[in-house]
Amino acid sequence: MARFDHFLAIDWSGARGPVQKGIALAIAHAEGGAPVLVDSGRGWSREDVLALLREDLPAGTLVGLDLGIALPHADCGAYFPWRDVLLPDAPSLWALIDDICARDHNLGAQSFVDHPDFAPYFRNGSVTGPHFGCDGAKHGRGRFRVTEHAQAAMGCKPYSNFNLVGAAQVGKSSLTGMRMLHRLRDRLPVWPIDPLPASGSVVVEIYTSLAAMDAGRSPSRAKMRTFEALNDALEALGSPGVGGDGSIDDHASDALLTAAWLRTAAEDPSRWCPEGLESTIARTEGWTFGAR
Repeated sequence: MARFDHFLAIDWSGARGPVQKGIALAIAHAEGGAPVLVDSGRGWSREDVLALLREDLPAGTLVGLDLGIALPHADCGAYFPWRDVLLPDAPSLWALIDDICARDHNLGAQSFVDHPDFAPYFRNGSVTGPHFGCDGAKHGRGRFRVTEHAQAAMGCKPYSNFNLVGAAQVGKSSLTGMRMLHRLRDRLPVWPIDPLPASGSVVVEIYTSLAAMDAGRSPSRAKMRTFEALNDALEALGSPGVGGDGSIDDHASDALLTAAWLRTAAEDPSRWCPEGLESTIARTEGWTFGAR
């Protein structure tokens, strides 16, 4: 099992604009201490995060990305089962999305969800695509990966990466993240799509609610909006608290808690071999680190 020197949690965002208010980064060090926010000085854009991961990432960092690293595949045997050309694995999916969205600024993904070949698979605005469900029916919640079923069994309420509607529109966030993963292909392995390396840095998918649950919070109380709540959760994970009082942005608190959680969870061998993660699932859908 790999050993890491740093643990970087990234709360991601698929929002439009040059800077995404929903992006927050926090890092924890293996030797201990409180997690700290990584400040860009002007807020983060997705391109900023890509540049950090490509050029300025400390050696031996476990990077947690709060986004879906692939689309559902196992339920239908394909990401887009009504297409003539079927993609064999997640990296081929990332490449397709990045190619179609080449003219979308700041790793945007609007061109993909608007593309006539792929729009029918998404719930977009008031329109539920004819292929939103695996059987073509207009299912309200859409398709799920195996890891999302595992999250549901733990008490969470995951949302489909094909959903682009409302507060649970995780699709845009995930698609923009997949563009970034494609552009990191020559730099960072992504577990479990890639094998866990013996040393060096690696990216994993995170779901910040899992960190909150391990800190004793219920899924319905996963968001922490005060320093008191955040520090109580950090204490439950055996981490020193952070300075401050009063309110805190929940993107910042998610990143801070999850960085401390990664430091603890990475030491648990069972996190790296969850039940249900077999080779085809790993290659096509990936997994959420910490889902069992």
